[in-house]
Amino acid sequence: MPGRFFLTRSMSEIADTLNVANEVPAQPSRRNIQPGQEVVVLTRTGLKPMRWGMIPVGRVNARGRPVMETIINARSETVFDKSAFEGVGRAVVPVDGWYEWTGEKRRKTAWRIASADGTPLSFAAITDTWKAPGGLNVDQFAAVTCEPNADVAPIHHRMGVLLDLAGVNVWLSGTEEQAKALMQPWPDGLLRIEEASDVDWSGA
Repeated sequence: MPGRFFLTRSMSEIADTLNVANEVPAQPSRRNIQPGQEVVVLTRTGLKPMRWGMIPVGRVNARGRPVMETIINARSETVFDKSAFEGVGRAVVPVDGWYEWTGEKRRKTAWRIASADGTPLSFAAITDTWKAPGGLNVDQFAAVTCEPNADVAPIHHRMGVLLDLAGVNVWLSGTEEQAKALMQPWPDGLLRIEEASDVDWSGA
């Protein structure tokens, strides 16, 4: 929904796909991007690194109680309504794909999910900035999720909101209503799913 990302192609290729300038240093090939790690995302001002996982310091829920858990993914159905997400920004996470798991504990099967035609995928995300101790500002994001399409439904009950190039521009610069209209399952048949038995899950 997603649980881990992977990105093995270059930032230059990502920038070309998104029609933006590449202003970030070269990134290593990464087959296991985990929550809590830094990921290059696209904002209205260009590509920049952000941490995956929003530490909601100062954010409260509908009852006025502090939100304690780190937010990795945000449900599309409530992302623009929950008080915990008030004032967030929007970004796009360009990756090659993501992983999901099925099965019981200690016997889980990992699945690699990518585009059927081999092109990069762009996930919708929300962002904010955590003011860490010592005055450090940490830019952070959470992926936005929705109901799964027919490709993903057999392995997970949620999937990330995926965007085509036109959708990327609307998500970054459109109105809230225009952004809400994008939060739909990806069309069926556009994803390739295969078992991921060749990934070292201990490292990035």
